[in-house]
Amino acid sequence: MCDYSLEAYRSQPAREGEQYVTSRFTSGSVGFIAPGDTVTAICMAYDTRLTLENIPQAIQSALGVKAKELVTFARLESDFFQDGVRFANGAKVTLQRLGPGVKASVEDALLAPQKVRKNVFAM
Repeated sequence: MCDYSLEAYRSQPAREGEQYVTSRFTSGSVGFIAPGDTVTAICMAYDTRLTLENIPQAIQSALGVKAKELVTFARLESDFFQDGVRFANGAKVTLQRLGPGVKASVEDALLAPQKVRKNVFAM
């Protein structure tokens, strides 16, 4: 999902195997972008598995995590900004608090596979 604070921006779904980075949009909201495209928000389904890199030291210390962690994209309803991640140790943090510059690799995008249409008239 894309946090409602990013609704005004062009968006596209996350894709498995792609790499993204957190960025602060002109509205002040933090969300994912594809490197080089600062105007398109990348929307992820909740429960998407990501590998995060460059987790800020302050977050590492506060949550007991490392600079690189496997996380699950999650909806965090305890905050104004609801898009966030859940770490393996159960700690949660919003993208807003993670801040810009955190790299994310999509391990499992949870998207329905594309169906290939077969030509029923082919012999």
